[in-house]
Amino acid sequence: MGDLTGKTALVTGASRGIGQAIAARLAAKGAVVVVHFGTDAEGAAATVDEIERAGGTALAVGAELGVDGDVETLFAGVEAALAGRPLDIVVNNAAAAPAGPLGTTTRREFDHLFAVNVRAPYFIIQRALPLLRDGGRIVTISSVATRMANPGQTSFAMTKGAVETMSMTLANELGVRGITVNAVAPGATRTASNGSIFEVPGLADLIAGTTALDRLGGPDDVADVVAFLASDDARWVTGQIIDASGGLFLGPRG
Repeated sequence: MGDLTGKTALVTGASRGIGQAIAARLAAKGAVVVVHFGTDAEGAAATVDEIERAGGTALAVGAELGVDGDVETLFAGVEAALAGRPLDIVVNNAAAAPAGPLGTTTRREFDHLFAVNVRAPYFIIQRALPLLRDGGRIVTISSVATRMANPGQTSFAMTKGAVETMSMTLANELGVRGITVNAVAPGATRTASNGSIFEVPGLADLIAGTTALDRLGGPDDVADVVAFLASDDARWVTGQIIDASGGLFLGPRG
């Protein structure tokens, strides 16, 4: 996969889970990575430590997303971390979790979901553009929730549908600069922070049984796809939603 030596990257929500794996993978490919965290400073420090122990370079920047001044706070830290270097890769990974079905979601929960999952990525990209070199890469993490009817995730799926549309339209706008804009849609992904969910008896087997590749996903499965899109190997891929779910709910398996 393409070398990222000499590149710089911002990965939001990189203190754990998929974001942590993405940051580590980009650093392993040679990028200097700005590791964003919202509240988990300890997790971000662990991500930076993992990267540095592997021979890479990373710096942690904290900023709570979804609140007033979030993007300004984030980029004050990003610019300090970059120390005058341009930005090459932006990965919008940070997201708020599903708030629940229509009957229980409150307006406050709904607004928070959209503030973190839609407003923040949009304005992060807007703010990043003056720093982003021509030929840069923008990747936003979506979800297979956009192609499934799950009543427990309606508002969450709506936010992910919004960033998929955003990715397509911005790809068309930013292509003249050689900047590619894509989204990656994971399915059920077991991480260190959500592993207990999959300990519910029968759940892991149920999900694997509805997945073409017959297993749960892991953070590295998603990180590898993002690393490809961030590389020069993906220079001719833009405006796409890449399903990274192992084929979740493609249809009957027998």
